[in-house]
Amino acid sequence: MTVKLAIIYYSSFGTNYQMAAIAAEAAKAAGAEVRLLKAPETAPDHVVAGVEAWQAQTEKSADIPTATAADMEWANAYLVSAPTRFGVMASQMRAFIDTLGGIWGKGGLANKAVSAMTSAQNAHGGQEATLLSFYTTVMHWGGIIVAPGYTDGVLFKTGGNPYGYSHTQGAEFTDDVKSAIGHQARRLVEIAAKLK
Repeated sequence: MTVKLAIIYYSSFGTNYQMAAIAAEAAKAAGAEVRLLKAPETAPDHVVAGVEAWQAQTEKSADIPTATAADMEWANAYLVSAPTRFGVMASQMRAFIDTLGGIWGKGGLANKAVSAMTSAQNAHGGQEATLLSFYTTVMHWGGIIVAPGYTDGVLFKTGGNPYGYSHTQGAEFTDDVKSAIGHQARRLVEIAAKLK
């Protein structure tokens, strides 16, 4: 049986979109069936349209499906990527998570491998707090947290965050960055396959 991986991201300006796309490519290469999905936008249209980069990213990702509870039921592993806002996940991703009560209530999120990535404007902008607080949610689901830990030396070249890859907004997506994201995605697929 193939690992069915839902990669759900939220991205205002494109950072987490790029991270999710890199992860999707690595997971597919590792043999997973992947759905690349975005969390629904909750900001009013006029607010999005008022910020050029935000509107550009909205248009760029218009063809990417919006995540649903049905996608969460379909998947047997999840990779979540969302920016840090004041030390926690962006409200758009939290709003999506808050729609999952029905599937959670029937055990549909339990026993699935879960990993997360994030970004912030600066290197100490709350990335670790964001990932740790999301993993608390995963524990409520009964999910199996699959953090990258220090399982590959590339993590030391990209900030050394053992909880999940975190990117500084505006920083280049170097080969090391792509390797770190790819490692996390492949590790998630590997552990999800073992759980199956």
